[in-house]
Amino acid sequence: MLFSLLSQTSPLLSLSKKLSFLHTLTKTLSHLTITKTISTSTMAINLKSHAFVGNPLRSKTPKAEDPFAPIPALETLKTQLLDSTTEHHVSPPTFKVLPFRKGRPLASSNGGVGDLVPNWNLGWISLADCKEYLANSGVQLNGDSLVYLGSRPEDDVVYWAIDVSDEGGLVTEFATKQLSFVEVRTLMVATDWADSVAMGELAIAGHGRALLEWHSISRFCGLCGQKMVPIEAGSRKQCSNELCKKKVYPRVDPVVIMLIIDRENDRALLSKQSRFVPRMWSCLAGFIEPGESLEEAVRRETWEETGIEVGEVVYHSSQPWPVGPSSMPCQLMVGFHAYAKSLEINVDKEELEDAQWHNREDVKKALTFAEYQKAQRTAAVKVEQMCKGVGKGQNLAADFNVESGELATMFVPGPFAIAHHLISSWVYQDSFNGVEAHLKLPRSGSMSSL
Repeated sequence: MLFSLLSQTSPLLSLSKKLSFLHTLTKTLSHLTITKTISTSTMAINLKSHAFVGNPLRSKTPKAEDPFAPIPALETLKTQLLDSTTEHHVSPPTFKVLPFRKGRPLASSNGGVGDLVPNWNLGWISLADCKEYLANSGVQLNGDSLVYLGSRPEDDVVYWAIDVSDEGGLVTEFATKQLSFVEVRTLMVATDWADSVAMGELAIAGHGRALLEWHSISRFCGLCGQKMVPIEAGSRKQCSNELCKKKVYPRVDPVVIMLIIDRENDRALLSKQSRFVPRMWSCLAGFIEPGESLEEAVRRETWEETGIEVGEVVYHSSQPWPVGPSSMPCQLMVGFHAYAKSLEINVDKEELEDAQWHNREDVKKALTFAEYQKAQRTAAVKVEQMCKGVGKGQNLAADFNVESGELATMFVPGPFAIAHHLISSWVYQDSFNGVEAHLKLPRSGSMSSL
């Protein structure tokens, strides 16, 4: 259309005006191309799924009367447990069970051939097999032992989790089938984050661990002290005291995690803690206190830990984090970019080992050279070794090296952590000239969509 307009008006334009028009047109098209490219680049960074997000068993909640909903499914399950003949003529839905031991799900591994990396899978077993395994340990399976995880109606399957921490003999029995109980954190590092199926498996493992750990720490009523019992297929608990009947719900601990950026948008504030592996730097984070907003928590935590005063706070994304201590079954990490009003750092040594401003190029190098894929391969091999019953793998921290084999001077958490996405989206936001000023503005549409 623009070229058509130029053609129609050309008799009225001098040669110099034609050239000027073409020059302006070229700059306009170039700017549009750059804007589109940086937008696509930003989307590519930000649309990578967080670990523990995208649980395929929880994409849709069945209606209460649906046979795949928690309560009807539990009633069907109890009927099957009582009927010893149902093993031969089971009607939909069928049931699969994922055993956990001390927060670790049962897993298997398909060994990689040649240069292929091994793939881990969750160790689902049938309801009949679960019943038999427990019977061999002298335990009678009942419906209250199982916790509803979700369903796949298209496959006529409902999925459950069960805690078998007290049945030590099962470890040996599962080992004969090359199945092992593996830490969710190890599975997290071993997961190929570009594989949506594997990421879905990880989300299921995290959800199951969070629910079972919550059940483990919610044994007694906080009001009257009587025993709590599971209801609604394990999605709730209720006090067994008829005079109390207090209900409790699965615990979620909200945490703010924030990348603090200086006024010029050239440096980011990163911190390290003594519990971190050597050379790792990350974002500030802290629990939300009662009576404060998310933005207030960002400003308070930043001030308390580093003495930096924060102005505007911009939401980025969130991530469930079910790999913390068992006393906190699932944290919800709520991520922000926040803009500093001051620069002088005063580190609270009780909270942090250190905190420093890092320029964009140094952080980009940390993202570029840290061999996250090598760490993922090492963890995948470790899971395979555990399932085969062989020795322990190497320390995962040793894999965050530069390509030359030398130690990286610094690195940041891998793509399985929301901190990585907070940092990478800031590092790559101004990869093209001409749009940097637009992306600097905290209130602009591109920033609020991070």
